[in-house]
Amino acid sequence: MSNKSYVVMRPAIDISYGLHGRVKDYAEANDLSLDKAYIEVLETGLETLETQDQQ
Repeated sequence: MSNKSYVVMRPAIDISYGLHGRVKDYAEANDLSLDKAYIEVLETGLETLETQDQQ
């Protein structure tokens, strides 16, 4: 995860309990807050998608 400063934002999105549970498990396994886990998962996912688009 990058060392950027963040503006706190709570977008109104619907996600399944299962998906939230996976992020929560990731946070616990990596000793992260839930907020930091969501940020890391989203940043990593977006970077992966952007890389795939460039291929």
